[in-house]
Amino acid sequence: MTSIENAVVAVIGLGYVGLPLAVEFGKKYRTLGYDLSEAKVASYKKYCDPTGEVSAESLRASANLTVSTDPAVISEADIIVVAVPTPVDEAHMPDFSPLIASSATVGRYMKKGAIVVYESTVYPGATEEVCIPLLEQHSGMRWRQDFHVGYSPERVNPGDKERTITKIVKVVSGDDEATLRTVGDLYESVIMAGVHRASSIKVAEAAKVIENTQRDLNIALMNELAIIFDRLGIDTLEVLQAAGTKWNFLPFRPGLVGGHCIGVDPYYLTHKAEMIGYHPQVILAGRRINDGMANYVAQQTVKQMINAGSSIKGAKVIVLGLTFKENCPDLRNSKVADLVSELEDYGCDVVVHDPIAEPSEAAHEYGIKLASWDCLPQSDAIVAAVSHQEYLTMPPLELTRRLKVPGVFVDIKSAFDYKVLKSAGFNVWRL
Repeated sequence: MTSIENAVVAVIGLGYVGLPLAVEFGKKYRTLGYDLSEAKVASYKKYCDPTGEVSAESLRASANLTVSTDPAVISEADIIVVAVPTPVDEAHMPDFSPLIASSATVGRYMKKGAIVVYESTVYPGATEEVCIPLLEQHSGMRWRQDFHVGYSPERVNPGDKERTITKIVKVVSGDDEATLRTVGDLYESVIMAGVHRASSIKVAEAAKVIENTQRDLNIALMNELAIIFDRLGIDTLEVLQAAGTKWNFLPFRPGLVGGHCIGVDPYYLTHKAEMIGYHPQVILAGRRINDGMANYVAQQTVKQMINAGSSIKGAKVIVLGLTFKENCPDLRNSKVADLVSELEDYGCDVVVHDPIAEPSEAAHEYGIKLASWDCLPQSDAIVAAVSHQEYLTMPPLELTRRLKVPGVFVDIKSAFDYKVLKSAGFNVWRL
């Protein structure tokens, strides 16, 4: 196709990435949203996004969007955008299952002349090696003759109300100049920040996977420094504040690295590197450090409790926050769950509170029963694991009213007033 003016767009996968995108397309084009989840689709039809990423107002404003669990709607689309997860398995190997299934579905239903655009994070070359053969196999059509393919990596930042999807520059690519032009024009029509036209699909794939790899490594460096400074008896936050006075010092902080992107995407790149005979060292070293931080925090919590005179076996520990990041209900790959497990292995009685996580999802995903605020017990330690706004705006004495004196307050993100907590008689440790 050469014009997007009357294009029909389909979005496959209506989660954290697909729904915001479908809503924006639906404000300008006839847009067909497809998802396997009947519960999600039913909720969206009532103008409700359970994740809170898209408001009811935005859903209503997307007048040309219809959502369905029927894959047959794909057959009406001129441009099909695939936005499904690309996780890793327990061995940290890429799990292409959602991408394989969605590519097969698209292949079965897409019409001749369609453009298929992938948004899922993959290693460089995966679109051509994994996805396109499936499209050909299930459609009976030939790539570049009967259909075309583009790639535009997702850049959604869940929980961020400032940097929403339309305010983040979009990288776009296509399998030829005409496809690149069409894909670029489509995204440019809804992305206020504009688009960057990459020279090839592989370049766009590589750009995405290194964005999160770079962030992962920078956080790993901060985590390793925090471990060193703790042994030296130096406060990490004070060091970072001092170093931050130089213009070119990057403002990264130590912390737990979870979620569906930063802690996952580097493994796609290292997998591809090993496929071509290169064993990456720096990237995997960073992953090892970040994957070990939950256990490190648990160990330091226990150490602080012992120093405060607590008996560890049966000690009450409150963990504040379970989601993988602040102000976002997403529980996928949360490292707080590892922290809870490690504390329990030490014999602690751990109670978890999270004001925005879905209790049924926490129970299903991790076997963790979330407690209400009023039911939290008197505790020997509180671990502030996720700095939700609800915690940050709470008066310090309300936040700690269920913490015994001299109890231990562990502030993973250095988000709370150290001096106020110390003056209240608590033992404070922060990463």
